[in-house]
Amino acid sequence: MDFDLTEEQELLRDVTREVLSRNYDIARYNEVTAGEPGWSRDVWNQLAEVGLLGLGFDPGEAGQIEIMVVMTEIGRRLAPEPVAQAALIPGGLIAELGTDAQKQVLDDVSTGGALLAFAHTEPGLRVPTGELSTKASRSGDAWTLTGRKSTVAAGDSADTVVVTAALPDGGAGLFLVDGAAVTRQLYRSFDGRRGAQLDFDATPATPLGEGGDAGEQIARTVIRFQSALCSEAVGAMEESLRLTTEYLTSRKQFGVPLSKFQTLTQRAADMYVSLELARSMNYYAAMSIADGRFDPVVAARAKLQIGRSGRHIAQEAIQLHGGIGMTAEYPVGHYAARITAIGNTFGTTEDHLRTLVANIGSYGTVSL
Repeated sequence: MDFDLTEEQELLRDVTREVLSRNYDIARYNEVTAGEPGWSRDVWNQLAEVGLLGLGFDPGEAGQIEIMVVMTEIGRRLAPEPVAQAALIPGGLIAELGTDAQKQVLDDVSTGGALLAFAHTEPGLRVPTGELSTKASRSGDAWTLTGRKSTVAAGDSADTVVVTAALPDGGAGLFLVDGAAVTRQLYRSFDGRRGAQLDFDATPATPLGEGGDAGEQIARTVIRFQSALCSEAVGAMEESLRLTTEYLTSRKQFGVPLSKFQTLTQRAADMYVSLELARSMNYYAAMSIADGRFDPVVAARAKLQIGRSGRHIAQEAIQLHGGIGMTAEYPVGHYAARITAIGNTFGTTEDHLRTLVANIGSYGTVSL
């Protein structure tokens, strides 16, 4: 199996890295996330100019591997722009299922003029596979939605929201809702990202595409979303390890660099092992999707390992830095916060471990 990126994918990585590197250092990051909307419109437009906001809309040109490459760089630079949340994931869903008229919004998304959101998680729904409490009602050809979606990433600024809702005859449907028609309660998460709780009260909605039960498409979208977030987490882990090893080399204690202390070096080596485990599972998840395999067990395996690796690397990065690792003026604490937030999105490591345990009966038997 070839794990090397193609020339086009390497160029995509380098372009993304260059755009984000020239726009963000820790001072600029703190300034942008402290203001509104919590990310930079200028950077958003730059990402649009180089074609990053439309990745995956045409599967023949780009897919999950390209999304993985871009999201890894976003994690590496800690960029707060909601690329996956407001463009790639909901945009890819519209591109897959939408009518020709509905797909016209993707032109504005690709050019940075419109933002989307995928509203699926609900209060009390720990994992995104339970029964939906948001209900869809039909009167003639008109549809309305009633219910609540919580912790909707990019829901604070979305112009159009892709909403999941229970259908009157059973199953789950996908609907497009005008962001201006939704009641929003804005929030700022502990990692500096923005979102909203969305309340629907007989809110007008349009079925996505031909309508009907879209349970399979919803599950596939969640798996795509998980993969994108896992890639972002891996990028954050890579930079956390780089900052830690650089600090151990430059910081001196008793007149010698900290890297001369064997115990500290061994702890950094353990961080590297965790990173490689996370990186390989990230590739596994993205390549499975690229091959058309949307397996919730594969997604759970990736999320479990990346959650465990992320927790280990985040904690060790802060401890090996000492007090400076907790300051807002130094990036390590911000990376730890983002890694932790991703680890609790679409289920915790414990939730995904339960998914794997529930599927033990379907595993094959190994005989020696």
